[in-house]
Amino acid sequence: MTRLYDYWRSSASYRVRMALNLLGEGFEIVPVDLLQAEQVGAANMVRNPQGLVPTVEIDGLTLTQSLAIIEYLNDTRGGFLPDDAGGRARVRALSYAVAMEIHPICNLRVGRYVEAASGGAVTMKGWQQKFIGEGLAAVEVMLDHPATARFCHGDRVTMADLCLVPQVYNARRWEVDVTSFSRISRIVAELEAIPAIAAAHPEKVKP
Repeated sequence: MTRLYDYWRSSASYRVRMALNLLGEGFEIVPVDLLQAEQVGAANMVRNPQGLVPTVEIDGLTLTQSLAIIEYLNDTRGGFLPDDAGGRARVRALSYAVAMEIHPICNLRVGRYVEAASGGAVTMKGWQQKFIGEGLAAVEVMLDHPATARFCHGDRVTMADLCLVPQVYNARRWEVDVTSFSRISRIVAELEAIPAIAAAHPEKVKP
């Protein structure tokens, strides 16, 4: 059985849950409670030396980093990257714009540090709204492209879509107005209507 070490609100874990669901890959969720700092406990550090989630045990392997996991799933089961080199580069660029630009800055440990170091002059909410808003504004422009169709790239769910859905979930949590991002809003609405994606929503897997 594939095993996913997961925190229900983790954007990175959410990406992997969607990928596994879309593939019809049965998996067991093992919760790692970030609020209780279980990610830096001895058991999780053995699995994931960065002290993060998710970790996936699959095919006799232990894999970390959500995009590496999704690329492994693509390589072994197919589905999340286009066949052509140009398409793969575009999907990776869209994915990285979220997972490597927005997400690391808006990680809760970063926001908490900034709030504490600034003596409260910078609030967590203000920090999240600034960087999520600016990041999604850039993604919205990137989606103004002939390859954008039903989803971020064409009519098949790709890794870019798996990155976008959790980021919009976080934007809503922090009261970022995403309605002005018409392309993002349309694509996410399409994605959230897919049963396999809806089943991965944090509220559906919350312990």
